[in-house]
Amino acid sequence: MKMTFQPKKKSHAKVHGFRARMSSAGGRKVLQSRRAKGRKKLSA
Repeated sequence: MKMTFQPKKKSHAKVHGFRARMSSAGGRKVLQSRRAKGRKKLSA
């Protein structure tokens, strides 16, 4: 049996990356709340 998580950097960034977050109002809200919390890393 193989490991179930086969990471693909490109497809991960398409969904969870900074530019993906900035492209929608909801995503910008996510970044805003993460900034407010003082996160070191805002997005994947």
